[in-house]
Amino acid sequence: MSSDTPWEHGPPGQPPPLGEGEAEDLLRCICFKTGPPRKVGVELEWLIHDRDQPRVAVPHHRLDAAAGIVRGLPLSAALTFEPGGQLELSSRPADSLMACIDATATDLTAVRDALDGVGLVPVGFGVDPWHPPRRLLREPRYDAMEVSLDRSGPAGRAMMCTTASVQVCLDAGEEEPGPLGYGRRWQLSHLLGAVLVAAFANSSFRLGRPTPWRSARQSLWADLDPWRPLAPPGLLPPRDAWAAHVLDTPVMCVREEAGPWSVPERLTFREWIRTGAPRPPVRADLDYHISTLFPPVRPRGHLELRMIDAQHGADGWLVPLAVTTALFDDPEAAETVYRAVKPLAETAGAEPAPRNPLWVGAARDGLADPELRAAAVTCFGAALEALPRLGATTAVQEAVAGFNDRFVARGRCPADDLPELLAPGSPGGPGRPWEGSRS
Repeated sequence: MSSDTPWEHGPPGQPPPLGEGEAEDLLRCICFKTGPPRKVGVELEWLIHDRDQPRVAVPHHRLDAAAGIVRGLPLSAALTFEPGGQLELSSRPADSLMACIDATATDLTAVRDALDGVGLVPVGFGVDPWHPPRRLLREPRYDAMEVSLDRSGPAGRAMMCTTASVQVCLDAGEEEPGPLGYGRRWQLSHLLGAVLVAAFANSSFRLGRPTPWRSARQSLWADLDPWRPLAPPGLLPPRDAWAAHVLDTPVMCVREEAGPWSVPERLTFREWIRTGAPRPPVRADLDYHISTLFPPVRPRGHLELRMIDAQHGADGWLVPLAVTTALFDDPEAAETVYRAVKPLAETAGAEPAPRNPLWVGAARDGLADPELRAAAVTCFGAALEALPRLGATTAVQEAVAGFNDRFVARGRCPADDLPELLAPGSPGGPGRPWEGSRS
């Protein structure tokens, strides 16, 4: 959720105002950069809990002290902290799946060791199962975000402060059609994405109680506001659809040089360009606006797949990374999976993700849904066949096979384990360290 723009904490200088045609051209050019898929990255968000008393909220001063320690580590990944104190590691783009896994695993070992030294642990749940939203970061961006999202209800604060995910970043794809073409990958991401929600759903508890959702995280994101979490309508080609969607979505805020940032109501970026009020927007404002849109798949030159819940266990994160990369970047697997998930478009219907019946059912039912279960079985089978071709080690293949045997083949997802895992006296209950155990 953090922005990667260098002017995040203040307005830009005084470059020339941005025109509507220029904005459309920029969006078409910068958001779908094409070429053979070669790079892979991952963004891992973690809740931070007390190692021995996870049901007790960690005081702000302990989180501040831990953040200072972690920031001093020589990490390969970019390190940021989310509004509720969640820790995020964003890997560098890697040349292969294993390069991404190895670099991220090294960073995670250093982070875990540092946190363990102060009695804390990074925890992988899609939503904090116990603690209510508590915003710790006081910055203009998050002040404005809270004001904007509060207009639609409580989901925004819960999203900002209590959710965590595994985000897989892949190249947009080739210009030409085919299994690795960007048009096919864009379509695949919005159908396969629902299967990934269901297979990796891991947030069925919130505020100490079970919810009606396998992925309460996905339900919160879908409920943020009327526009911000939606995928573009599927009637236009990807570049045109995304450009129109960005320009016709209301801006979250207008950054100011001093004082709080203004939070206009229902001012789309297109209207901002046309009116020039409260000040004319510039290129940096467009880049910033994109960072405040939270669709399931966000094109940023590459594709950010944002729909996967954080996974518990020391190596739980690498399974969705490996599976997703295999299904998109191995041509044979991509073709197999495309055929398997294409019929899901009928269930999805005309509504955009994540509010259509396919995505709602994935978040609510996980792999208890027979259609999603059948698709997941095919997807994991294709991924297991593709991983050796991508150079995955035996350990990675075994992790994916273990997840497949434990969950997918049985029509289950990690959320189905949470009632037992979170029960008092269990490995996830109070008084027992557990996050280092294998999932």
